[in-house]
Amino acid sequence: MGAVKSKRMPRAVRERQMMDAAVQTFGQRGYRATSMDEIAELAGVSKPLVYLYLNSKEDLFSACIRREAKALVEAVRAGVDPELPADGQLWSGLRAFFTHTAENPDGWAVLHRQARSHGEPFVGEVMVMRDEIVAFVTGLIGAAAREAHRDPALADRDVAGLAQALVGAAESLAGWANDTPDVSAKEAAATLMNFAWAGLENLMHARPWQPPADAS
Repeated sequence: MGAVKSKRMPRAVRERQMMDAAVQTFGQRGYRATSMDEIAELAGVSKPLVYLYLNSKEDLFSACIRREAKALVEAVRAGVDPELPADGQLWSGLRAFFTHTAENPDGWAVLHRQARSHGEPFVGEVMVMRDEIVAFVTGLIGAAAREAHRDPALADRDVAGLAQALVGAAESLAGWANDTPDVSAKEAAATLMNFAWAGLENLMHARPWQPPADAS
C-alpha cells in the first residue's frame, strides 16, 4: 500500500501562520533587527516561501500594520453599544481598545512603536488607522454633545480637538499599561475615563474651564 498523502495546507492558513510569526517577531525585536530567516523559522516554513507569499520585508511589515490596524478598529467599533448613554458608549469603547491592545501586545507594539519610528510608508499606514479611530471618537463626542443640548453646544473644531486628545492619551496609556505589570484593561480604561469624562461632561453642559482673565 502506498503512503497516504497529507493534505496541503490552504494558502490563507499558511499566510496567516507567517503573518502571526512576523507580528510576533517585529513586535518583540523591532523592524530593523528582525530577519526573514527568523520569521520563517518561527512560522515553520522556508524563507523562499515567505518571499513567495509576502514579497519583501518592507511589504511584509506593511501587511502586518494593515492587519493589526484593521483588527484594532474592528474591536473598538464592535465594543461600543449605540444604545448606551454617552458615558457608557465611551467607557465600552475604551474598554474594547485597552482589552485588544493588552491581548495583542506584539500587534500594538508594531502599530504604536515600530511603524511610527521607521518613516514612510509605515507611518502612513498607521495614520489611516488612527484617522479612522479619531473619526469614530469624534462621532461619539459629537453625539454626546447633541444628547446634552438641543442645539449643538460644541463647535466642530472643539469636538475634533477633544477626539485627537483622547485618542493620543489612549495610545500613550496603552503603551504604559502593557509595560507595567498587573495593570488590567479595565484599570487602564477607568484611568482614562476618570481623566477625560469630567472635562467632557462639563463642556457638554456648557461649563468649560476658562483661562484667567490676565492670561495672554
